[in-house]
Amino acid sequence: MQPPETINAGEVILRRWEPQHAEEGAAAIRESLPELQPFLPWAHDEYDVGDAREFVERSTNGWDTGEEFNYAILNADGDLVGSIGLMTRMGPGVLEIGYWLRTGHTGRGYMTAAVEAVTPAALALPGIDRVAIRHDAANARSAAVAERTGFAEVERRSAKAETSSQSGTEVVRVRRSP
Repeated sequence: MQPPETINAGEVILRRWEPQHAEEGAAAIRESLPELQPFLPWAHDEYDVGDAREFVERSTNGWDTGEEFNYAILNADGDLVGSIGLMTRMGPGVLEIGYWLRTGHTGRGYMTAAVEAVTPAALALPGIDRVAIRHDAANARSAAVAERTGFAEVERRSAKAETSSQSGTEVVRVRRSP
């Protein structure tokens, strides 16, 4: 069970993370720390190319084992504008989408296009009947992407707040196979 390694979403191209993306990935994360840190515990002040290389290596291994499928999001100019991934951590029949966007590229519809492209690819995989997005209730930007792309809220549950901005309430949104 593997989605395509490259997905053309018109405004953006989703391409499986590769070692050559590590340096620009680290730069994108460092540039975006003020927006990422409130909700993503892995986005820390010392994040560097070594951390990005570890992420790419984990992504490669996860892809090969079928546990996660992480894509670099590239714009039409080939610039790295973010990341989106499909993960199996919610159990059989569902793939969870996780994402972040580089600060200088927000508000252009890139993440909406990426979610709209990766969702049908996920739902086309054998045994997958739903795709989910989980986000903290205080993360309005993640919520807005999920709402724009047709993910319906199905649950709110208590969750450990891992950053000072997290509310401790996790929202689960789902899209199902047509």
